[in-house]
Amino acid sequence: MKDSSNKNVTTIAVSKGRIFDESRDLLKKIGITVAQQDLDGRKLVLPTNKKDIRILIIRATDVPTYVQYGAAELGIVGKDTLMEFAGDGGIYEPLDLGIAKCKLMVAGVEGKIVRNEAGQVTLSQGRRLRVATKYFQSTRRYFASKGQQVELIKLYGSMELAPLLGLADCIVDLVATGGTLKANGLVATEHIADISSRLIVNKAAMKIKSATLKPLIEQFRLAIEKP
Repeated sequence: MKDSSNKNVTTIAVSKGRIFDESRDLLKKIGITVAQQDLDGRKLVLPTNKKDIRILIIRATDVPTYVQYGAAELGIVGKDTLMEFAGDGGIYEPLDLGIAKCKLMVAGVEGKIVRNEAGQVTLSQGRRLRVATKYFQSTRRYFASKGQQVELIKLYGSMELAPLLGLADCIVDLVATGGTLKANGLVATEHIADISSRLIVNKAAMKIKSATLKPLIEQFRLAIEKP
């Protein structure tokens, strides 16, 4: 649970990398900034110009957990992470922030993957498709919705190598520009979901600290509506 010594401080957990980089502009629009000296350091908990708001920089997969258990009241995380999250429903997802946009796609080696009469991605030789991905739940749900059984292989990075080296027939991964796929001789074959970053909030905190959190969420909403 959250440290009671910080009960008057609102913590916003943000995914490392691209999401944090793009969220900084959004935070700035609502008057929240982080000093450059703190950005340049190795701190994971960053103070802001608002004495009652701090930023927590963590791995994307950990953001929903920190919010669910109240270590952070708010979080900024990709929809792909939320689609994989196996929490017990302790969070709300009030806003699509419209940042860090990409697509969750099926991709494979051009010419090796075909579609059967049912429109399913399959192989010319007809055996069960092997799919490499770190998005296990999303991939399983997607192929199940098409009535197709696939063999899933868990990978955490360098996904494009799997079809090239024969580990898998295709992959399910995030695609932004498609440049990495093209550079490795792969093509996107099916679109699973549009992905962007979402604002999430701890349900209990929303009740206990509603006077603080509701205006902050409204500020986010107004910021994303303004060009």
